[in-house]
Amino acid sequence: MKLLRVGAVGQERPVVMDDAGDLRDIGEPEIDGAFLASGGVARVREALDRGALPVIDAEGLRIGAPIARPGKIVCIGLNYSDHAAESGADVPAEPVVFMKASNTLVGPYDEVLVPRDSVKTDWEVELAVVIGKRARYLESREEALGVVAGYAVANDVSEREFQLERGGQWDKGKSCETFNPMGPWLVTADEVGDPQALPMRLWVNGELRQNGDTKNMIFDVAEVVRYLSRFMVLEPGDVINTGTPAGVAMGMPGQPYLRAGDVVELEIGGLGRQRQTMGQA
Repeated sequence: MKLLRVGAVGQERPVVMDDAGDLRDIGEPEIDGAFLASGGVARVREALDRGALPVIDAEGLRIGAPIARPGKIVCIGLNYSDHAAESGADVPAEPVVFMKASNTLVGPYDEVLVPRDSVKTDWEVELAVVIGKRARYLESREEALGVVAGYAVANDVSEREFQLERGGQWDKGKSCETFNPMGPWLVTADEVGDPQALPMRLWVNGELRQNGDTKNMIFDVAEVVRYLSRFMVLEPGDVINTGTPAGVAMGMPGQPYLRAGDVVELEIGGLGRQRQTMGQA
């Protein structure tokens, strides 16, 4: 299934997209950790199969992020060997883990703001994993995939000077407002199938910049989830950004970082497409 949230900021309405592309009210207050933990996906699927969910008029409605209020956004850095190479970094022996503020989450078509004093705002197309069950100390890959509710497109927007040249940890180059567009859909794990067989692309002002595939992850989804559960408790609704392939501005000749007015488009096979126009904070 494809779950999404539509409406003005702060007034999003949870819906499901049916096979005809129509949006149907799911009769739930929100798509969040409580919804996932309480079997909300199964309830919606059963109601959809019965034809019990009313179609809504989606004309002109904004699409928000497909998950509300994640407890945390956990990110994996340097998880594609080609991106590690363009960053001048060694391939990591273990996943590189950092956190991103959860209030960076915005919709897939919302404006993304270049921070004040920024000169190195960059893009990163990533596969986002949404956790559906509480997870701690997972032992196996099968257990790890069993706690995944679904997947979505994410743009892990990054300010490289803040991240790498201003001391401290990466988080302050990752947590600027609007720096995590997500969606349009949360696609349930059963519909996605193999998360390691998804093409991913990103364009800036119509020019293809990233052209990768999740099959090239150094640490795949199952290992990332299993690994993280050894260091932190993963809760329903948590989001994991799993890394980006080569093609970011930081690794390109001339380093063409983003400026206000630039247009970023990105997509992952089966998970939908995003489009953001850059603004100025």
